[in-house]
Amino acid sequence: MKALVKVHAAMSNSSNPSLILASTSIYRRELLERLGIPFTIISPKVDETPLPGEGTLELALRLAKAKAAAVASEHPNAWVIGSDQVADLCGAAIGKPGNFERAMAQLQLMRGTTVTFHTALCLMKGETGTTLNVPTNVTFRKLSDEVLESYLLAEEPYDCAGSAKSEGMGIALLETIRSDDPTALIGLPLIALTGLLRDAGFTIPPKKSISENTEDK
Repeated sequence: MKALVKVHAAMSNSSNPSLILASTSIYRRELLERLGIPFTIISPKVDETPLPGEGTLELALRLAKAKAAAVASEHPNAWVIGSDQVADLCGAAIGKPGNFERAMAQLQLMRGTTVTFHTALCLMKGETGTTLNVPTNVTFRKLSDEVLESYLLAEEPYDCAGSAKSEGMGIALLETIRSDDPTALIGLPLIALTGLLRDAGFTIPPKKSISENTEDK
């Protein structure tokens, strides 16, 4: 495994435990950075092929745990975050489209329907961890092919399950978003994660001295 170190300089003296994000997703990295705690990024080596008869929720939970475990086995003294998201339309998994044609087919299939995005999260140290799921129900508007095509050409969301970035222009394709954790749809449920990290001994927000606050200004 190749580590990509990402440490926040302002927090370099943090007393928080060692933390690793088992993902190279730019979306999860940017979300985790919001918490202001240092972390390292390591890409987990996990086969993401669904098992025979495996449901979308079970798949998301299994992969989140597998990603955390793959990294935790090589870094037993660190806390490791694993996460995975599976979009479910009537029981069928909808993956990342990869190109315009598949993205268009996804959006055509989902318009006027409600898709459940299962965002699974695992926080693990050694062989012990907690795994949970945060569902988000997203209802897509009934829009014309012309509108869908214009969106895809403008934002090219081909690396996103469901082919629409809710944090970008993709929000215009959506009618409603229902979730207990607003960042879950983007890829990492920060409300749930913050609770797990605090239980593990992390201080969030991290403590800073008055002198550090003065230097920052």
